[in-house]
Amino acid sequence: MKKIIQFVFVLLLIGCGATQSKSNGDSGVPGGPSGVKGSVVNGEISENGKETLDKAVASKTAVPGLVFANSDSVGKIMGFLASDELNGRDAGSPGIEKAAQYIEGIFSKNGIRPFFATFRDTLDNYDKPMYNIVGVLEGTDPDLKDEFVLIGAHYDHIGTSTPVNGDTIANGANDNASGTTTVLEMLRYFAQAKTNKRSLVFAFFTAEEKGLWGSKHLAKRLKEKDFNLYTMLNFEMVGVPMADKDYLAYLTGYHESNMAEVCNRYAQGNVAGFLPSAKEFNLFMRSDNFPFHKEFNVPSQTFSTFDFTNFDHYHKVGDEVSEMDFDHMATLINTFIPVVAGIANATEQEIKYN
Repeated sequence: MKKIIQFVFVLLLIGCGATQSKSNGDSGVPGGPSGVKGSVVNGEISENGKETLDKAVASKTAVPGLVFANSDSVGKIMGFLASDELNGRDAGSPGIEKAAQYIEGIFSKNGIRPFFATFRDTLDNYDKPMYNIVGVLEGTDPDLKDEFVLIGAHYDHIGTSTPVNGDTIANGANDNASGTTTVLEMLRYFAQAKTNKRSLVFAFFTAEEKGLWGSKHLAKRLKEKDFNLYTMLNFEMVGVPMADKDYLAYLTGYHESNMAEVCNRYAQGNVAGFLPSAKEFNLFMRSDNFPFHKEFNVPSQTFSTFDFTNFDHYHKVGDEVSEMDFDHMATLINTFIPVVAGIANATEQEIKYN
């Protein structure tokens, strides 16, 4: 996240909630309050899992039988984005260029077309080239396709940091390869499903760590194009689960809109909750949702599972893939699929500011 005042970490007790990565191939599927487990074999939902999924999503907001996220698919993406090869993905660096090319490759492979002339939205007036990566999946409804749901995450990190045991690379697995992976897996799902009535824009922001530069640039550019934005969903630091919470992720600006209520209805469970410390430290203004809120004045909010107690490697070299919980991430992705589908397919714009 955009750098938070350092003394916060002196005051907070540091938990040991980060768990080692999993790869058992079992992935949660959207379901009831605590989610439903479905059998996944080679990335495909089994017959038993499909039957469970059919019952769990009777609203038809998700399509049974498609390739859902599992620990293996999550781990593959995370393993690249947070590798030493990318040298911490500092904005404008050769490392983040490799990440940009990787994201563009996934766009192309899945038939996502560029929103602009190319996938690259180039920031202005900086010495080093910096790019947001932006693609669009057109909606299927002749009227609703002119309304847009923007799903985003920043893909940059801070590059290098204070060495620990000779390691200087701040790999940024949780911050924010985890959010980037989440959006890429959603992209993969919807590109195959092709059931979204509204158009979906998938945006990966650069230079968030420098002060939300990328999202500020894109929000302003889209506003100038009279972009018809319905809502913006941002994913930030979702690689480690929270403990002792009755919801899967917290929503910044929770009381600003009815987004949590809408999300929980489509998830058929308590997926989005309120974290008091998120309000205390005004996280609503500290991530890439905020420029869209300012430019468009539509519900633009961030989902996160970093709660100040469950991860001890914020902006440090210890933010490694080995600290991530891939099963948690797969469950989060699978749970949010019917949420995004419901938002994209609702007859009316349900999410509104209070």
